[in-house]
Amino acid sequence: EAASGAAGGGGGGGGGGGGRVPGVNGHFVPDPFVAPALAAKENAVELSGISRAHWEATWSDAEVRGAQAAHVVGTWGATGAIAEAPLLERGEGVYLYDRAGKQYLDWTSQAICTNLGYDVPAAVVEAVTAQLVKLPMVYGGLGVTEIRCRMAALLAELLPGDIEGFIFPSSGNEANEAAVRIARRYTGKHKILTQYRSYHGGSATTLAATGDFRRWFAEVGATGFVKMFNPTPFKFQWGEDEAAATATALAALEEQILLEGPNEIAAVMLESVVGAGGVLVAPEGYMQGVRALCDKYDILLVADEVMVGFGRTGKFWGFQHYPGVLPDLVTSAKGLSAAYLPLSVVGMRRPIKEFFETTPLGWGATYQAHPVALACAYECVKHVLDNDIVQHAAALQPVMEQEIAAIVAKHPSVRQGRALGLFGCLDLVDRHGHYVQPLQGPSPEPVLKFRQALAENGIYGLVRPPYIHCAPPLVINEHELRDGFARVDKALDVLDRELGLAPP
Repeated sequence: EAASGAAGGGGGGGGGGGGRVPGVNGHFVPDPFVAPALAAKENAVELSGISRAHWEATWSDAEVRGAQAAHVVGTWGATGAIAEAPLLERGEGVYLYDRAGKQYLDWTSQAICTNLGYDVPAAVVEAVTAQLVKLPMVYGGLGVTEIRCRMAALLAELLPGDIEGFIFPSSGNEANEAAVRIARRYTGKHKILTQYRSYHGGSATTLAATGDFRRWFAEVGATGFVKMFNPTPFKFQWGEDEAAATATALAALEEQILLEGPNEIAAVMLESVVGAGGVLVAPEGYMQGVRALCDKYDILLVADEVMVGFGRTGKFWGFQHYPGVLPDLVTSAKGLSAAYLPLSVVGMRRPIKEFFETTPLGWGATYQAHPVALACAYECVKHVLDNDIVQHAAALQPVMEQEIAAIVAKHPSVRQGRALGLFGCLDLVDRHGHYVQPLQGPSPEPVLKFRQALAENGIYGLVRPPYIHCAPPLVINEHELRDGFARVDKALDVLDRELGLAPP
């Protein structure tokens, strides 16, 4: 009877039995929590002990290098790579000078950004100073400034069609991140198509959008980014001529859109001219075909103009090299403020702007529309207009082409070159006619010697073999430009010899 009663009786919780059995089906008893002991570290700082050296007007080279070795951390590359980087002290025109007085020609406008060189226009200095004194900061989500409205109005006039709504992040990376967010929220779709030979920024989102090797640092975890082949691949051709290549590349893109699902794709995001990937201009008809495919399948077209906007290619906007192409979203930075202060922009067409009149855009940042940066950019853009900087870049393209052609003809280590306005690039090859190294490295000894020769000849800038970019400040004159190519020519003599392509 006891066994029968225990088996059949009712009870709460456990769902059966006439009463609880001690230790069975009762309230769960966890393991006792024992807080780990804190490994205490001192976190107070005695402010009276801060070195008085920070109040000294100058530091010696040894003091600067000591602080660098102890505290400065590199970014894309290992920190050791900048251990002996030049200690730059001042700039003038298109030149930089280190603390020993050595002159360097800024051959790539640093990161394709110092478009106006190092003689900051007086109007820029005055506007920045005035804004700092009058109102140094306004958070864009709480207040609006006159300079924000002026800058937006000016850009609406400078951009074609109905691109008339603007936000102002602080970097090209932020601008592209915002553009992705805008495209997804506007369309309600998630996938973004980008090219393998591309770079869109250094955050998790924009590195996942990026196609080159840098995406490997952060693409795990980011979703929705689908890669498409460029019309200019590394290892094959889409066709025997540009027309055939364009047709095949566009057919492949349409196939990919259909397989990925047009109803899943928010945007196709392209650099108007591929920058870090080698100054690649799309073949004739390609961009027009992409625009048409986007229209056919209700997909937004995003033009990444971070490098080429504001005159780099001899037109105000890179996409203006493709007649009839109007993007839905445009991002830019760098040339916007000539890199004097951090600022970028996202421009959007009227329907997108109107959509966000009543729908939250869903992106923001503390320094968005920073008034001091906007004051700087406003005067920089007016300076570009007042001094015909864009036309100047276009006028120097024949010089770029002539000098690059001479280098290709002379140096067996250079396969070919490209130039558009003041945006150029050389492709470096080894004795077998293959790229001298992968873009992600490492650099072989001949390339290291070439880098050293560039520095010895006073060439400063991004050196990313197998490409050598030629993108000096847009204020460079013809004599300075030819001098720059002469310096690169001397360094290429070293590369030829080190590769065994010329007598030692």
